[in-house]
Amino acid sequence: MSSARTLTLADVALPRAGALQNLMLVVFASLVTAAAAQLEIRLPFSPVPITGQTFAVLLSGAVLGARRAFLAQLLYLAEGAAGLPVFAGGSAGVLAFAGPTGGYLLAFPFAAAFTGALAQLGWDRGFVSMVVAMLLGAFAAKGLGAWASSYLMTDVGQRVVMDLRNRYKDKFEKEHGVKLGF
Repeated sequence: MSSARTLTLADVALPRAGALQNLMLVVFASLVTAAAAQLEIRLPFSPVPITGQTFAVLLSGAVLGARRAFLAQLLYLAEGAAGLPVFAGGSAGVLAFAGPTGGYLLAFPFAAAFTGALAQLGWDRGFVSMVVAMLLGAFAAKGLGAWASSYLMTDVGQRVVMDLRNRYKDKFEKEHGVKLGF
């Protein structure tokens, strides 16, 4: 586990990837995350379901590296915020960020980048070090997600999210001449 940057799986598979190939990798990783989000187990004692999202987020980091994985997860969040049903249970929209899962969603790009950085340091070369990298990435996702969700569930957090939602919803409706249902 040296400190020198090593190649990720995507770098090995596409050694001379240009902008288009990198864009396709980012888009594909966001779609894999969206598909994994539909695999969910609802627990009666928690508003936050167990999903395949976290695995897809960490996998994107391990395969793509820090930058591309971060961008893939940002794209995933943008898809959901734009109204595509990509979040757990097919939920979508800006209000998904105001609920109990919002902080976890916001943590995904950072967890992907963290896992990707570990992969770029060579942590993906051995089974044990890869398991440790994935566990550290999962702890980052859950820790940062729990912290951000706890803030978003406060009165201040709710007001900020609702203000942003109303501001951009109204702007979108005026610019496009449509009425959104949320």
